[in-house]
Amino acid sequence: MNKGRLEAFSDGVIAIIITIMVLQLTVPKEPTFAALLPLMPVFLGYLLSFVYVAIYWNNHHHLLTVCDNASGSVLWANMHLLFWMSLIPFVTAWMGNNPAAAIPTALYGAILLLSAIAYEILQVRIVAVHPDAERVREALGRDFKGRFSPLFYLAAIGLAFVSPVISHLIYAAVALLWIVPDRRLERL
Repeated sequence: MNKGRLEAFSDGVIAIIITIMVLQLTVPKEPTFAALLPLMPVFLGYLLSFVYVAIYWNNHHHLLTVCDNASGSVLWANMHLLFWMSLIPFVTAWMGNNPAAAIPTALYGAILLLSAIAYEILQVRIVAVHPDAERVREALGRDFKGRFSPLFYLAAIGLAFVSPVISHLIYAAVALLWIVPDRRLERL
């Protein structure tokens, strides 16, 4: 399959994910700044999730630059990633409405973890079908962020039952780590 269809479909799903998240923000009845204060946990959750979705979109774009054709395994790996990402609006809303609760905070981390694993699987599948797989693998090199992010997510999931605030800070720190786009594949 032409990778253009894969990119277009993925871009559409990611746009819908962001749209769903923003539609979950409620408008306060009062026209005052004070009316916005109770919405801060929900808005901060939205902001964090927006950053995560933007990071995935950006890195997905860079990853697909080396994908000449989308094989069946690449298509399914991509769908796997989009499945976990499509759950981000749900866990964002649940965590935003319950910022001090352990289970929504832990589930948020679980979805981030599963999204990271799915992205890694997609990366492996794209490398495997590339005609010059060794060169692509070399360009990817040591993926510090990709290797350590799941460990941070696991720690945050466990810490959610001790202090959800610490988990929120870990999720934000990992997002900040990924703000700088992964451009290793641009060298090819």
